[in-house]
Amino acid sequence: MENHSRDKGKATQTINEDNDDLKSVLTLQRHLLMEAKTLDSDLDFAFQLQMQEAFSASLPLHHPSSSLDVTLSSPSDMGFDYVTLMLQDIERFEMERKDREESDEEKRRFRNDLNRSIYDQNFARYIINVPEQEWNNYGDNYERPYDGNMVEAQNEGFRVYVKGLVSEERIREMKVMVGGVGVAICDFWNNLVLELRKKLDGAEFMTGEMAGVEAVIHGLNAALSLDLKRVTLFVDDFLVYQFITGRQQPRQSKLGTKVNEVSLLQKRFTYFQPSFAARNDMSFVFKLARDAIVSQITWPAETSNGKGLKETCMICFEDIDATQMFTVDGCFHRYCFSCMKQHVEVKLLNSMVASCPHEGCKTEVTIDSCGKFLDAKLVEIMSNRKKEASIAVSEKVYCAFPRCSALMSKSEVLQYTRTVMLVAEKSGARKCVKCHRFFCIYCKVPWHFDMTCIDYKRLNPHPAREYAMLNTLATKKQWRECIKCKHVIELAGGCYHITCRCGFEFCYTCGAEWRNKKPTCSCPIWDERNIIHNRRRRQ
Repeated sequence: MENHSRDKGKATQTINEDNDDLKSVLTLQRHLLMEAKTLDSDLDFAFQLQMQEAFSASLPLHHPSSSLDVTLSSPSDMGFDYVTLMLQDIERFEMERKDREESDEEKRRFRNDLNRSIYDQNFARYIINVPEQEWNNYGDNYERPYDGNMVEAQNEGFRVYVKGLVSEERIREMKVMVGGVGVAICDFWNNLVLELRKKLDGAEFMTGEMAGVEAVIHGLNAALSLDLKRVTLFVDDFLVYQFITGRQQPRQSKLGTKVNEVSLLQKRFTYFQPSFAARNDMSFVFKLARDAIVSQITWPAETSNGKGLKETCMICFEDIDATQMFTVDGCFHRYCFSCMKQHVEVKLLNSMVASCPHEGCKTEVTIDSCGKFLDAKLVEIMSNRKKEASIAVSEKVYCAFPRCSALMSKSEVLQYTRTVMLVAEKSGARKCVKCHRFFCIYCKVPWHFDMTCIDYKRLNPHPAREYAMLNTLATKKQWRECIKCKHVIELAGGCYHITCRCGFEFCYTCGAEWRNKKPTCSCPIWDERNIIHNRRRRQ
């Protein structure tokens, strides 16, 4: 460790000496060029004087009425001012050198902070593992001061997450292909150390795999700039994973060159392990890559709130204020609030779950995010739809109080009731998770205290008014109730073999169960009037 620190100190000293020599050379060149420019200016001035004297001496030789229009040109006016151009080049080079020095200094400061952070974490873990008795006796004497030359980061393992994207976007009337790279470097405990987002040049000629390999190169270079030597690389593109592990060779020569560059970068680490990660584990770095793309398709413009950024919606093709653009969680595609509102409302009207409108994208639109553009009532409907879809039909339970009617699963409401009633499973009493009132899961009425379900039904032989109206309507319309889930079903057309959404199969005429796709009753399977009616309706 001491030898490494000493070598590092010598290398830093050598770099500083080289920078000082470079400064001296630039200063000397600037001084010599300034002298040359001054001399050139003096020569120009002398030339102008000589020409002025010659012109004045020639005036008496001409007739007074005659006039001479003479324009004097100095030697420097007859060509390029190479001295000024060279000075500009030196100034530009000096500016680049200063920027590079500031960048290197920032990297050194960041590396030092990283080493200190790792040292503090390791020391803290060491302190935690000290036995209590030993800590009580010697705790005041524990100390281990940090040495600025320590290189803790080189001995620790880090995780490098990378993602490269190429996407067709729209900027006003023009379709463009843009690319972005996202990089996140985390320590062994997945604490974020560095995040990076960059645009990809030449994205119009890139494939998704090329963008992924470019992201790997950016990620490894970022790790090397922090002097990290032990890294695990995470990618979510299986083909990119195959390329960097050498299990598959790219067919395109350009892609092969980039893969070779990755191989050379791998050799600069003492430990390098590529790993294939699930898409869900890469969402944060995916967002960094999308942010890099978004930064290329927005432009400054005057908005209702003053100066801001505008972006073109890929659905309506309107130029929209960037703050009025909705980002779909997961895929991070962006559309304006107005288009997303219409898209989600149409899905809700058709009893469907809303997904991202981007072609081929199946990312589900989250309920919480829809609050930005949807009415609160629609958000609640959407939440109920999602919950309905997630609960099996045979598991659904509704609160018996009409003004609540909250949807729950049997297991959910039972677990909630057990927190206040130990015998809930035997009694049939359930506590609503929304209104917190008790109801009977068997009788589907508010809970009948001090009374069994049998006693309640004997004292209340007639159903409640709401259920009586439903039964009357069902009888009139010839609807049938599924004996398993109790849902009411209407036969619109076709045969009498009914398959309920809970999976139970029965005869629509008498309600008898079907087993192994065969009826257990002697009722006719179909009626010609239903078949003809159904066919005419389709025509």
